[in-house]
Amino acid sequence: MELVYQQDTSKDATWRAVMDVMDKKGNVRSKKFVFRKIGSLGNSKTIIRFTDPAEVRGVGLLSINEGGTADRQWMYTPAIQRIRRIAAQERRQKFLGTDFTNEDMAERVLDDYTYKLLSEGEIVDGRKTYKIEGRPVSADKSQYAYVYLWVPHDTPYTVLAEMYDKEGQRRRILKATQLERISGIWIARRLEMSTPPDQTKTTLVIGEVKFNSGLKSDAFNREALERPDNF
Repeated sequence: MELVYQQDTSKDATWRAVMDVMDKKGNVRSKKFVFRKIGSLGNSKTIIRFTDPAEVRGVGLLSINEGGTADRQWMYTPAIQRIRRIAAQERRQKFLGTDFTNEDMAERVLDDYTYKLLSEGEIVDGRKTYKIEGRPVSADKSQYAYVYLWVPHDTPYTVLAEMYDKEGQRRRILKATQLERISGIWIARRLEMSTPPDQTKTTLVIGEVKFNSGLKSDAFNREALERPDNF
């Protein structure tokens, strides 16, 4: 798993995406957002800022990950001009009604999990993969008891993940497709997160991507989170 985590050593990243959220009746709502990150390998800061539709425009999520400490997250809601710290017990809640939880929106850190190779020959989307089991080092830092990950032999990127809760129920499935290498870094242009118990699905399609564009650290704090115009 080290190769998967360490293949992205960019100093910063920016990408724009469209997120389609489908409920169990098949109704779809679309949202657009900008993602920005500075740092990597467990020491990073990210801001996600929604730009469309109007009811979520300006809503932002700031995540700070400093090696060896728990993630810290804040949500900004422009309608009430308020920043709110996301409490630990809220990390399992859905992020703005999508199939991604607040925990899913934060960077995963290699040292937060222990890994075990389960098999080496399973085929996913025509590719031979390694199947890996991951378990949180600290049970109280994750809503998941364990995860299964599938990584192609020829590409250090997780193309399929299944997340299980503490009752052993499969809570979420993440599929990554349309892999592309940009500036030496692998990304997935399309991500699909589904929640089998709820029969819902969120599809994320990534458009413009930039690495190492010179983002400044002062753009990743609570003050910056309150300035939606800077996106």
